[in-house]
This record gives sequence, C-alpha cells and structure tokens, in this order.
Amino acid sequence: MKKMLALVLATVMAFSMVACGGNANPGSASTATSTSATATGNKNVTVQIGPNPETLDPALNAALDGGNVILTAFEGLLIVDENNEVQPGQAESYEVSEDGLTWTFHLREGLKWSDGTDLTAEDFVYSYKRVVDPATAAPYSYTVLNMVAGYEEAVNGNVDALQVEAPDATTFVVHLSYPCAYFDQLVAFATLNPVQKATVETNGESWATAADTYVSNGPFYMTEWVVGQKIVLSKNPYYQGGWDSSKIVSDSITFLLMEDDSAALTAFQTGQAQLVKNYPSEETATLKETPEFKQGEYLSTSYQSINLDEEVFQDVNVRKALSLAIDRSYIAEVIGNGLLEPAYTLVCPGVTDIDGKDFVDNADYVNIPEDYEQAKAEAQAALAEAGYPNGEGFPTITFTTNDAGSNKTIAEYMQQCYKEVLGITMEIETVEWSTFSAQRRAGDYQLARNGWVLDYNDPSNIIELFGNTNDNNDGQYNNPEFDKLMQESQTSDKEVHYQKLHEAEKLLLEDYAMIPLTFGTDKWLQSDSLQGVWHSPNGYFYLQYAYVAE
Repeated sequence: MKKMLALVLATVMAFSMVACGGNANPGSASTATSTSATATGNKNVTVQIGPNPETLDPALNAALDGGNVILTAFEGLLIVDENNEVQPGQAESYEVSEDGLTWTFHLREGLKWSDGTDLTAEDFVYSYKRVVDPATAAPYSYTVLNMVAGYEEAVNGNVDALQVEAPDATTFVVHLSYPCAYFDQLVAFATLNPVQKATVETNGESWATAADTYVSNGPFYMTEWVVGQKIVLSKNPYYQGGWDSSKIVSDSITFLLMEDDSAALTAFQTGQAQLVKNYPSEETATLKETPEFKQGEYLSTSYQSINLDEEVFQDVNVRKALSLAIDRSYIAEVIGNGLLEPAYTLVCPGVTDIDGKDFVDNADYVNIPEDYEQAKAEAQAALAEAGYPNGEGFPTITFTTNDAGSNKTIAEYMQQCYKEVLGITMEIETVEWSTFSAQRRAGDYQLARNGWVLDYNDPSNIIELFGNTNDNNDGQYNNPEFDKLMQESQTSDKEVHYQKLHEAEKLLLEDYAMIPLTFGTDKWLQSDSLQGVWHSPNGYFYLQYAYVAE
C-alpha cells in the first residue's frame, strides 16, 4: 500500500454516520488484557506518520499512511514479520497445489471481528470479490488479483466469476489462472484484508470514516477519530491471529494527523510523540547527527507524472526535454542532503533480477545522460525538435505538489531548471496532502510529483503501474506494445518474466512516460524509549508490539 513515495495521500471527509448492526466498540469486553514480562512502561504509544489519510478502507487505500493504520487494525490471511517474511495470520496454515494454481488457506478456529461477531471464510470471499468489483474502484485491484482465474470477467461486472470459494467456515480457496510465485506476499498486503459485509452494506462508503462503524479484525481497533487531529486505536480483546498476543501489550496507539512538518517535529521534541515521519527538510543536516534520526531500506522511486491527455505533452520530444533538463544529482546530493540517489530508471536498487543482481544493474538501456551538461544540450535539442526552440511559443505549464518534506523545494528547483535550460515557464500549485492524490488520480493536473514504494520484491510491481487498465496509471500512458509485454511477463518461466519486464521498462524510458528523479532511503525520528517497532523496506512501520519503555 502500498504503496508512493507512495507518498500519496488524499482526502478524508467527515460524514454523518449510520450505526451498523455490530458496533466496533467491544465495550465491557475490553477488560481482557495481555501482559509481557519484558515489555513494561507506558502502554500508550503516539506516532506521526502522516496527516489525514485519503481513506482507511483496505480496498481503497493506496498510500503508506493509511496502510500503516490498516495494518495495525486489520489482519489478512497472512502477515509479514520483522524479517519481512510472510507468516500465518488469520490463516493458521495453507498449501499450494503442485501446479501452483490452487491456494488453500485454513483459518484459525474462533476468529471474530472487533464487535464480537464471528469471522469466517465467507468474509474473505466477500472481501476479495469487493476488491475486483468495478463499483468499488479499488486502485490495487489489478496488482493483487489479476492472476486469479475469472479476474477479467469480474472487473467487467460479473464479480462472482472470480474464482475464490469457501467450502466451509474455516477454508478459503483461491484458483489462479497462472502460477504466481509471490502470491503469498499479495495475500499479506493490506488491500486483501477482510472487511465486514454487514458494516459495509449498512453504511456504504462512510463505514471507514468514523470509529463507531470501523469494524476490524486486527490486534487493535479504532476508538476515536478526530479528523485533522488524531486516530486512536485500542487493544482488541477479541483478537486472534498471527501476532503473538503476549507481545501485544500497549493499551492504545495514537496516530497524530499533522499536515505541518514543524508541528510534527515539535511533537517529537516535546515528547508528545515517540516517532514522527515528517519534519522540515531544512532540519535534516542537524537531525541526522542525532541518535534519534533513523534510516531504513526503502524500495522506492520518486518520479514526476506527466498527464499525457494534455496536448502539449503528447510529443515525446517535449517529455524528453522536461526529463533531461533536470540535474538529478543536485536533487539527491544537495536538496536531499546526500540521503537520496539519482534515478535514471524506474525500478530502484534492491529489487532483484533473475540472476540475484539488482534489476537496475542489468538495465543497459538507460537513456538519461549522467553528465548534466550533455543532458542539458540534449534537452534543448529535443525541445527545438518539438518546435519550441529556446522555449519560444511553449505554453506556461503547472506542476502540482504537496508541501511536505523537500517536495516544494524540489518543485522550485525544477521551475528554475525549466526556465534557465529550456526557456519555459512552470508555475507551482501547492495542494494539501489530504486532497493531493485524489486530484492526481482524477487527472486534474499537468505535471505532478509522484512516487512508488514497492509492495513486494518484483519489478512488475512498479512497471505495471503504466498499464492501460491499471488504476494507478495517473499519467494515462497508453501503449499496446507495453501492455503486450506486461501480459507476456505473466508466466511461470522466470527467464521470460524478467526479460519481458526489462523490455517493458526500456519502452517506458524511451517513451518518457514519466520522469524518474531519485531513489531514496526512508528516514524518521524515533525516541530510544519506543520499543517493539520495526520498519519494512516497503515503507511500513509495524506497531503491533510497540510500547514505551520506562
């Protein structure tokens, strides 16, 4: 959830709520509490990972901040542990047929929702079909379920064509149309967490916008949501699943919803929060010298989306000029304080190829010169080829971004590059984080900051974003040759799989379908008193075992 710098988040609105049959608040049952001999101290943890999330509906979420809340409040059939390994979750075991096409999950006995009602395999049937339902418009639908038999028919309206079934209350079966080696990682992904049918059908889309109707099945459940201020999750007394209950000791986890980076830093410095993701970028040089400054592996690429429905961007030479006019090394080393790496491809380091090397190391088709002087000359020539020598006659364009971290600074730098190198004018539109990704997804922009954090270690996870039917194709890239290559990559033949993905990425770069900017590491501030937390290379903070030590 992935996943951007994933970086994308959008709006949560306050809706008037209609209570469903099962209330999310378990009431007096909250007396059930686990303890741990090793985890003592403050049982109330406070973190800041982002502002208001666009949504906390597992099927609709496409951002890291929402994903962090969802992974704490829900649990799928499988989970991911501190070693980034897939482990049993709501399913205590599973097996895969010899041909790799049938996955059978055996649920734990006695599973319940946070309102105390029973959770069965039928809940997973409903939830998986809901993800592919065109009425849901789940942005991750293709990514997580396109390999399931019946997917094409399901996304075209016949949701019952999706080949998932519940032979009994504790057995859930998925039939694939082709073997998918990383399907276990998809099953553990937040999008495929179960949702309660009665709650969704009673409340509609508003079920996931307030604590009273936010029924979940994870180690914590929502007890308070003050839009623009905080989300409070409390320990779920009905929880049974893959997380070790003896290590789930905190009574509550509070997510501070802060738009302002300075306010987030103040919350950390005053002890209000034990972990914060955002802080003013100009403070990085000082903060990175402190023990509270943390860095983690981050399978991410920051790039610039180009709205290809805009006539001015339909000439590949225009897109080439906009890409080559930017000095990526300056962004990485100066603006990024040396914590970023210039990106000349879409797939980032750390994503492996068939030979065990990084996929990017085998990308012999890079067409962006690392020598910036050469890149500038090629950018100017490309713009002239498009009919705009020295920017003459080129219309004013607008770049849309949210003002968090160094996003605004990078936008201002690109604005300067485009004026000095190409002679064109770019205006900057700053949009609140709470509406940014929705606006971009709707195509209401010309150029926009974007990014992706991979949800699993396969290059397809980011390359497929540019497929014609992918709901995360914000730039509306449409190339039948690319779609054909992605279709051909869906095979159990690993050599063919990786070769087709290289060909697909090569085509994206030749088309300048996007403008790659930087690869990054994740960074945050964390108090030494906060224990039991780990960070994954996919950008998530796992808080299930979190507590504040004395």
